[in-house]
Amino acid sequence: MQSLLLDNDKIFISIGKTSADKKEFVHIDHGSLIDLIIIGAGPAGITAAIYSTRKKLKTLLISKDLGGQASISSSIENYPGFQIITGPLLTSKLDDHLRTFDLDLHLAEECKAVQKRGNLVSVITDKAGYLSKACIICSGATPRKLHIQGEQEFWGRGISTCSICDSPLYSGKDVAVIGGGNSALDTALQLSQFSKKVYIINKNTQFKGDGILIEKVIANERIIPIYGAQAIAFLGKESVEGIHIVEEGKEKTLDVGGVFIEVGYKPNSNIIDTVEKNSYGEIMVSKKNETTIAGIYSAGDVTDIPTKQIVVAAGEGAKAAVWSSEYILKTRW
Repeated sequence: MQSLLLDNDKIFISIGKTSADKKEFVHIDHGSLIDLIIIGAGPAGITAAIYSTRKKLKTLLISKDLGGQASISSSIENYPGFQIITGPLLTSKLDDHLRTFDLDLHLAEECKAVQKRGNLVSVITDKAGYLSKACIICSGATPRKLHIQGEQEFWGRGISTCSICDSPLYSGKDVAVIGGGNSALDTALQLSQFSKKVYIINKNTQFKGDGILIEKVIANERIIPIYGAQAIAFLGKESVEGIHIVEEGKEKTLDVGGVFIEVGYKPNSNIIDTVEKNSYGEIMVSKKNETTIAGIYSAGDVTDIPTKQIVVAAGEGAKAAVWSSEYILKTRW
């Protein structure tokens, strides 16, 4: 992991083993030191930025994209104020709200490392290095892979994790969804608007999603649940042409033109290795969204908060901004 070095009023990034192996990134004017850096612009990060700027904190929001996983949800039915709203539309509304405030927004910039340097926090991205008084990590989570035969080969060539992006590509075709939670159910419903037949391959004997989604899936004639089954290989030549599964101990092949993997998410917590994490790699936080390092907070799906919902992420982002603001105000700089 690269690190930042502070020498007088200049920030350097280390590129070797000796003090001479360094190059300058930015010159620091302590009068304009960033109060708060927020990493990630999903619901947690955007909400945190709105709250921090309202408190007149000098805020920098860094993210490689806008909206996170929420932006690719086809239908959101549990966000207060909207009976039903699509992920892209909710993201657009969050973006509009965010841009009414005075903050630095760095999109298409990816955080590589977060470290504590004295009483400041250093943040290294693929473009620059920054120092701030506090930081909120809202880096979200990434879809998990199955790590089975053919997955790497056909990734992006018939295997997808984004139904809202790719559903129209499978119009009139048979497809499969792997998973049994809300994401899998939502994906199956989205695909049923385009595909002729949608298999849901669920390793459990029943779905684990919200009741209303389960009811819609069961009532949909185009969706065929397969319980107690696991995928063991993807088949095809240039792209996916089938999926090999084991159902109740018996192997069988489903002829499908596409597969959507919805088996959960891996927290994007590898940007920091000095805070405490649980066995899933999630950053452990207190009720005040504190990590085990003073000045570094975290919110959203990257944390060990058990309920992974958009509204929960937004609320956690607000809390993190409130408590990090209090930390900044009460600390001697």
